[in-house]
Amino acid sequence: MFNISGGRRAVVGVTGAALLALSIAGCGQEEATDQPGGGPSVTATADSGLAAKVPDAIKADGKIVVGSDTSYAPAEFLDNDGKTAIGFDIELFNAVAAKLGLKAEFVSADFGAIITGVSSGKYEVGVSSFTINDERKAQANMVSYYQVGTQWATKKGNPAGVAIDNACGKKIAVQKDTVQVEDIEKRSKACTDAGKPAITIEQFPGQDAATAAVASGKDDAMLADYPVGVYAVTQSEGQLELLDKMYEAAPYGYVVAKDQTAFAEAVRDATKALIEDGTYKAILDKWQVGDGAITDPAVNP
Repeated sequence: MFNISGGRRAVVGVTGAALLALSIAGCGQEEATDQPGGGPSVTATADSGLAAKVPDAIKADGKIVVGSDTSYAPAEFLDNDGKTAIGFDIELFNAVAAKLGLKAEFVSADFGAIITGVSSGKYEVGVSSFTINDERKAQANMVSYYQVGTQWATKKGNPAGVAIDNACGKKIAVQKDTVQVEDIEKRSKACTDAGKPAITIEQFPGQDAATAAVASGKDDAMLADYPVGVYAVTQSEGQLELLDKMYEAAPYGYVVAKDQTAFAEAVRDATKALIEDGTYKAILDKWQVGDGAITDPAVNP
């Protein structure tokens, strides 16, 4: 999990959730309630002490403008209306903002442009499953809130015989600008260094398209962050399966501008308060992603 511009990962005219359903499972919108995260949102109450820690320039308008690539179910994606951002990342940061006495306003953005957007002031926070690494910490403050590794998935039965440590000559799907790109490029180099065929790496602008490529048989396998891989398999109605186990777990981080350390600390403290009062666990459990829970959020861990 080391790529500077991605911690994992949009498709025009169709939401991430809808494309996944249409391309993989052939499901209709009426089945959305069967997905993880269905039901009312878990809410949080404001803490006046924490709200006081938010810089005046941030809280003046009563909201936090958030950049998010809403094509990464189940972390952040668009609901069936094509406009409303949902997902465990979205719901969790809504609770963080509420704890700070503010409202989160999510703006869909290209993943690779979010950190730059936060640095320029276009967004006040980036919430998009960003893996924390040294390169990102050099550009922004990163507030840890979750931990996850990489997961592979294949067509049911793994008909191409893909092995994670020997995918030489296989065609592998991945979302561009993610840490998984560097991962698969290193594996391909290991293949050629050993005199074996290179891995054909097919990069897609959104994870939904990468998943669809595997479901259709166009590509042999894909790799993505663990909750994304699990969600894709769950929604595929038996067309996909997980390949081996998650590896190289690393923390996700909220992106806050480098010169907004006090705000980053307020976000950290709000996250910790949600962990302590049980809201954090309730949200992760609702979305069936509790395995990535942490207990001690930090700024630039």
